[in-house]
Amino acid sequence: MASAASRYIGGCGQPAPDGNLDVPQRPSHIFEEMLAAARGIAAVTIGDKRAASYFDFSPRGLAGSFIAFLVATAFSAYLPHLTGGASAGVPTSRLLLMAGLLFTVQLGFSALVLRQLKRLDGFIPYLVADNWATFFVTAVSSLLTILGFSGDAAVLLVGILVLVIEINIARLVVGLKGWQIAMLLLAQLVGVGFGLLLAGLVVPIPADLIAASP
Repeated sequence: MASAASRYIGGCGQPAPDGNLDVPQRPSHIFEEMLAAARGIAAVTIGDKRAASYFDFSPRGLAGSFIAFLVATAFSAYLPHLTGGASAGVPTSRLLLMAGLLFTVQLGFSALVLRQLKRLDGFIPYLVADNWATFFVTAVSSLLTILGFSGDAAVLLVGILVLVIEINIARLVVGLKGWQIAMLLLAQLVGVGFGLLLAGLVVPIPADLIAASP
């Protein structure tokens, strides 16, 4: 079964010859791409079947999504410094390295599952949509933090939002079925766990920070 994204020529806004959906045209620059992706993530969140049409799955669109991911990762790493909650024992460079390692491992596990499902054609669409999801979820969570909403309720809200988006990306953008979505999510959880273990070896926590912890 082809991914939902394959219904659109060029990956964004170009309906397939047998389709008649009213979808946006390919963005001409990064700002338009960001606006289209914002509509895409909103569509993913509410379960709109047209969600895939808002993303650009071309090489340029993939590059743009990676730029968004890097911006989100850097901002989340430096946000504690802006809000006064930075830990003196964990350098920002260490946080960035750990984030990059976790992302790479999780991505590898996701690719392995899609390959086993014979749906590797959905990897690029998944990656583009997931990168933009990271960007906008980071924006939402950062806004909540800046406004002082960083308690358990905020964490639960963001967690539910992430779960809904991940499930709908797999369903609406990649075109996976229920059991396939479960396999993909399980692989991502395993990947995160493996990545955390690997990060502990590659980027160990300083001994003085461990000794200072309660």
